[in-house]
Amino acid sequence: MQPEKKVFKYPYTYSLELGRELHGFELAYTTYGTRNEDDSNVVWVCHALTGSANAAEWWDGLIGEGKYFDPARHFIVCANVLGSTYGSTSALSTNPDTFEPYYHEFPVITVRDIVGTMDLLRQELEIRRISVCIGGSLGGQQALEWAIQAPDVFDELILIASNAVHSPWGVAFNESQRMAIESDPSWKDRNPEAGTHGMKVARSIALLSYRNYDTYNFTQARDNPDQTDDFRASSYQRYQGDKFMRRFNAFAYWTLTKVMDSHNVGRNRGGIVHALGMVKARTLVLGIKSDILFPVAEQQFQARHIPDAVYQEIDSLYGHDGFLIEYKQLSQVIKAWQESKGRLEPLSVQ
Repeated sequence: MQPEKKVFKYPYTYSLELGRELHGFELAYTTYGTRNEDDSNVVWVCHALTGSANAAEWWDGLIGEGKYFDPARHFIVCANVLGSTYGSTSALSTNPDTFEPYYHEFPVITVRDIVGTMDLLRQELEIRRISVCIGGSLGGQQALEWAIQAPDVFDELILIASNAVHSPWGVAFNESQRMAIESDPSWKDRNPEAGTHGMKVARSIALLSYRNYDTYNFTQARDNPDQTDDFRASSYQRYQGDKFMRRFNAFAYWTLTKVMDSHNVGRNRGGIVHALGMVKARTLVLGIKSDILFPVAEQQFQARHIPDAVYQEIDSLYGHDGFLIEYKQLSQVIKAWQESKGRLEPLSVQ
C-alpha cells in the first residue's frame, strides 16, 4: 500500500509562542491506510530531528505492511515538522513579506509551535480522536507536549527515549553543533548551501551522542593492532557527515536544535510535575539502557509523574539510536502493553 503524500496549507496568521508570527505556513504530511469512521484506528507518528513525513521509510521496522503498525489495520499519519527541510515551511521558504527566502530571519520556534501546527492539521482532517500518538527523541517531546495541550484527543501515548525538559547536557551537544555551523565562513551567506560544511562537522558531533563507547568499539574497531592512521572510526565520521550534507540543510538543523533546547513542558504551567499530571492518555514510557543523550532517568521521571504511566526499558548496543533500530524489542514491548489492561510488569526482552 503506497502512502499518500499531501500538503496542508494554512493561509492565516499563526502566532508563535515567543511573540513572532508566520503569515501562513505549509506542512507536508503523509497518510497510510484507511481511516475508520469512529477514528479508532488513527496512529499519529511524530518524527525526530532529521526525520520526514514518510514514517514507513525511516521507521520501516515498525511501520508498514506486515509491521506492528500496519496500514491494513491502522490509519497512520505523519507530518513533517515546521522548520524542517522535507516540504514544510522553513528558513528556505519564501517570506511573504519580502518575497525572498527567510534564511537567517526565520523566527525561533518551539515544540509548542510545532504541536500547534499539527493540531490545526488534525482539525483540517476532521480527526476527533487519535488512538495512538508515538514518537522518539524530538518526536517524543512533541507527542508529550501535544498530550498536555489537548489531553482529551488521545487514547494512548507512547514516548520513546525522550524527556519532559531538555537537559543542559543535551543543550551543550546542540550548542557545540551550532558552533561548528557558525565556524563555516559561508554560514553568513543568504544561500541555501550556507553552513553546509559546518553542518558536516555538527553531524559528526551529534553521532557521538546518538551512539556510545561500546558502539564504536564494536562497529569501528581497528583493522589491525598495528594500525596508526586511516582508522575506521575516522572514515565513518566523515562518511556520515558527507551523507547528511546531501539530504539536509544547516538552516533546518539550526532551527530544530533550538526547538529541542527550549523544550520544557512545565514552562508557564506551574512546573514540570504539574504539567505531566495533565496527561490523560494511557501512557507507555520507553527508555534505552545505553542512551547517553536521553538517559533513562529522564524517562523514569516522566513515568513517575504522568498519571498511571508504565515504564519499560530495552537494551541496545546503539544507544539513543536504538529507538530507530531495535524494532523487534519495541514491537514486543508495545504489543504487551497494549494487550494489558492494568499495570505491566517490567519485561525481559532480547
